[in-house]
Amino acid sequence: MSKILMKEKSIVVPGEELAEGMDYLPGMGSFREGDKIFSSKLGLGLLDNKLIKVIPLTGTYMPRTDDQVIGRVSDISFGGWFVNLGGPYDANLSIREASEFIERGADLTTFYNFGDIIMAKVSKVIRNSIIDLSMKGPGLRKLKDGKIIEVTPSKVPRIIGKQGSMISLIKEKTNCKIFVGQNGLIWIKGEKVEDEVLATNAILKVDEESHNEGLTDRIKEFLKKGGKK
Repeated sequence: MSKILMKEKSIVVPGEELAEGMDYLPGMGSFREGDKIFSSKLGLGLLDNKLIKVIPLTGTYMPRTDDQVIGRVSDISFGGWFVNLGGPYDANLSIREASEFIERGADLTTFYNFGDIIMAKVSKVIRNSIIDLSMKGPGLRKLKDGKIIEVTPSKVPRIIGKQGSMISLIKEKTNCKIFVGQNGLIWIKGEKVEDEVLATNAILKVDEESHNEGLTDRIKEFLKKGGKK
């Protein structure tokens, strides 16, 4: 008989037994030995239908194809741009993958200059060190004004919430435009500085308390009080 041994959204450690039986499948951060599933990481144990996942509490961003990311232009070459995603390796954005048509020999700084912030998609990853980006797609563009904050990359799914519920709540209550990169960088732009501050503090609160139960209700109350305790 199959059974779950972990408590939903509890912190689990490497080697901890999470489930017994063949009705459950190991997902990210877990593995099977015989008819048992164990955690391979220190993280948050989650059950997604029949899939058991462990979301690491810490760690650097590991790029995956089709991830939407936010990055900063760090260098420019003849063929395109190098973009820092907050990790150890810069990503490559070639001229042909820019959101605009760019003629050969054009001044690339007129499109994306040093320090510019862009929203892009990971198009290819080779051994985590060679990362190609594309800006061809809905919402992918240079991000103007606003502010950038950084969160733990593994906490991004909790910040977004199921079907975007958590980030939609924060957007609605703060009147801010918010883009969340899978690499843990988040762009926030509000009509007022106070709105950006409230959105920032709410997101950082989710990042800090992602493993606790009743988080959505606490964030609702936090936003209702304008960020005051």
